[in-house]
Amino acid sequence: MPELDPNRWKALTIVCAAFFMTVLDVSIVNVALPSIGKSLHFSEQGLQWVITAYAITFGGFLLLGGRAADLLGRRRVFYVGVAVFTIASFLCGLAWSEGVLIGARAVQGLGAAIITPAALSIITTTFEEGPERNKALGIWGAIGGSGAAVGVLAGGVLTKYLGWEWIFFVNVPVGVLALALAPRVVRESRSDRDHSHDVAGAVTITAGLALLVYAVSEAPNHGWATAWTISRLAASAVLLLAFLVIEARAKDPLMPFRIFRVRTVAGANVAGLLLGAIVFANFFLLTLYVQQVLQWSALKTGVTFVATAGTAVLWAGLAQALVTKIGVKPVLVAGFIALIAGMVWYTQIPVDASYASDLLPGYLLVGFALPFTFIPVSIAALAGVEGHEAGLASGLINTAQQVGGAIGVAVTSSISISHFNHLVKSGTAAPEAFTFGTQWAFWVTVGVAAAGLLAAVTLIRSDELGALEEAAVQV
Repeated sequence: MPELDPNRWKALTIVCAAFFMTVLDVSIVNVALPSIGKSLHFSEQGLQWVITAYAITFGGFLLLGGRAADLLGRRRVFYVGVAVFTIASFLCGLAWSEGVLIGARAVQGLGAAIITPAALSIITTTFEEGPERNKALGIWGAIGGSGAAVGVLAGGVLTKYLGWEWIFFVNVPVGVLALALAPRVVRESRSDRDHSHDVAGAVTITAGLALLVYAVSEAPNHGWATAWTISRLAASAVLLLAFLVIEARAKDPLMPFRIFRVRTVAGANVAGLLLGAIVFANFFLLTLYVQQVLQWSALKTGVTFVATAGTAVLWAGLAQALVTKIGVKPVLVAGFIALIAGMVWYTQIPVDASYASDLLPGYLLVGFALPFTFIPVSIAALAGVEGHEAGLASGLINTAQQVGGAIGVAVTSSISISHFNHLVKSGTAAPEAFTFGTQWAFWVTVGVAAAGLLAAVTLIRSDELGALEEAAVQV
């Protein structure tokens, strides 16, 4: 067991602050899109790329970023990621055209894909497996769970009072501070094993994941059954299959399949995929609903999500403590049950919703569910993973959540838009049609949450987790 790092809690603060920026930028742009579109004269189709460009590089490079952290040094890779993300954020704020902003967002997503697995693997290798690491991952999970809600709030406030540019400029001081402090308090670590470079594996997995995220993100615009979507999904499938073949034969594979021999780690990634789909879709659908149907301003839209973010932070401490006391599985089950309840609540939202009676109960249920799902999933995804593969495991769980999020948003968006168009053509008023489409989309999230509950019950093994904690050897 390694000697405890005296700066470990300071290091946690820095890596969590950097991680918070990456989570924030998934949702912070949503409420600012109308302002961005007007300022830079975006086309309607081009505006969606402010979100899609970030999602493609974020989801596509996570696994590569995690493995690079293991091999090149976790602090070094984290430092590079923060530098890339900070510079790209500054360029986003300065953007003078549609192309510049989209390009800078893609680079920003690349920085996020480098930061996130490096930061999580730093936590894994800095804290001993057990109560102390659970506490650290509890903080990580609370940030991940509440970050999307805070992003909507921050986006509304900054857009109204300072301008849309500041949703990007706000990252710069945080990034600069992290760059200044990381070398002092974050301990360097890397795999001590000799590795050859799996270039073919890196190329195929990155291209395959990026193409998959691109295809599912754009599918609502092109149609799921069109040649455009099918060809790209097929190409991504070929690339991912090629990756599996390459990894099975590689001497030092980018992703050793033995990591999935731990059933709980595999189960956590399945649960993480489904969790990402629910959470991303939830914030996407609600943001559109309150702006398009209720006609609330960007600021008011952001303020409504305070309840979710505040509740998530409030329950995070208890969720972490319960994981340590009674285990991952019961906490994760409770979280998915709360998510199901929250999604069912949203299937009943009316056209003339009141915040207190129609929205707030759902916001509170989801706020409770976020730490009770993100925290145990993060802990289970890293349980028993050897130190030299911490970055790989971190990249895997984050990839699962990001890809799940892209698929969740794409599928629910398609269902909502299709039902909306059908109702409008039959003579239904636009607000009612939009509301009914949103209700249908939330029924899909109910089904996904139920699948997540099933995965938690069947794939997460409490006996395996206990044995892993006892046998864990930190590198």
